Amino acid sequence: MPSAITRRAAVAAIIGSGVAGVTPANATAQVGALAPGFTLTDSNGRKVDLASFRGKTVVLEWTNHECPFVGKHYGSGNMQALQRKWTDQGVVWLTVISSAPGTQGYVSAQEANDLTLKRRAAPTAVLFDPTGQVGHVYGAQTTPHMYVISPQGVLLYMGGIDDKPTTRQEDVKTAKPYVDIALQEATAGKPVSVAVTRAYGCTVKYGM
Repeated sequence: MPSAITRRAAVAAIIGSGVAGVTPANATAQVGALAPGFTLTDSNGRKVDLASFRGKTVVLEWTNHECPFVGKHYGSGNMQALQRKWTDQGVVWLTVISSAPGTQGYVSAQEANDLTLKRRAAPTAVLFDPTGQVGHVYGAQTTPHMYVISPQGVLLYMGGIDDKPTTRQEDVKTAKPYVDIALQEATAGKPVSVAVTRAYGCTVKYGM
């Protein structure tokens, strides 16, 4: 797991070098500011550009299928229910995998598609960030780590999926669903009442 200094250095290198796939401007994710732009490849081999979804609310979900905290939300059906609820209302849901090759949670494109089918998940796309560049820019620390972006491209929420930092599936029922609440408020044109929370889960398995 990289230190905070290593992470800052990585972000600085991205900003300074203008690495393809990450927009150097707005290169640190902050609520109330424009969300950092990026282009990543999805599990079907297509390039997905965040900017192409301007005009729609976007959710970013950092994931690692081997993480028990992720397993809690998929095993209970909670994550899939949220994906279906909000994509049915026109929200774009992007699941992001920042696990580096050879680390826990890294999967091939076919394995990602198989997982989507097996778990009956319903994201708009599953995106690969094997270098961790986008994850570092967003400050994604855990799986899951959740973000909500407005139709104008402004970051509205970042943090945990809810307020129960456990691996127990039964806790989903009594948790305060931060992401669901943020989406309800955002899509109704209201300010997000709780915009930053503590994300919980397994550490993102970055390679640098």
